[in-house]
Amino acid sequence: MKKSSLLFMLLMAALAIISCNDASQETTAGTENAVENAKDETIGTDQQVGDSSSKMDEADFMAKAASGGMMEVELGKLAQQKAKNARVKKFGAMMVKDHTQANTELKALAANKNVSIPPAMNEEHQKHVSEMREKTGDAFDKAYMSMMVDDHQKDVSDFEGASNKAGDANLKAFAAKTLPVLRMHLDSAKAINGNMK
Repeated sequence: MKKSSLLFMLLMAALAIISCNDASQETTAGTENAVENAKDETIGTDQQVGDSSSKMDEADFMAKAASGGMMEVELGKLAQQKAKNARVKKFGAMMVKDHTQANTELKALAANKNVSIPPAMNEEHQKHVSEMREKTGDAFDKAYMSMMVDDHQKDVSDFEGASNKAGDANLKAFAAKTLPVLRMHLDSAKAINGNMK
């Protein structure tokens, strides 16, 4: 009788140990699952944050592009009047034509999106125009072409960003359509600027 009692007690102890181990494994497995789920949720949140940070401020882009376009037209007119070099005059005429067209398209796009773009240049662009009004002859030609290289490098960068990151399909298409023209302007500006003495 004592043997069977002892055997029964050992059997019960063994079962208790086994069930404790099973519960502990379930708890561990449950904890591991919870940790994995938390990681997945965090990754999802990080991706959402990444996506939103990759989006651009479309209204800000349109305002800057409109102001820059107005400056290009105004400076192009000045180049036609004040430049000494025939290539600089011709470049100025191209700026007036191409940027007037781009500005018209941008205004129509902004109106369709109910985005208000300023009717005049921003302070920085107005300052560039004022500086160029003070120059004449060779000094004008050199300063104008140097400015056109710098300005079109920024334009190409900004429009590349818009063509990739704009959420609005029409704005993205406008940026992609305008980009080759801006790259051509940059190449022309570099070539003319490189020949300035």
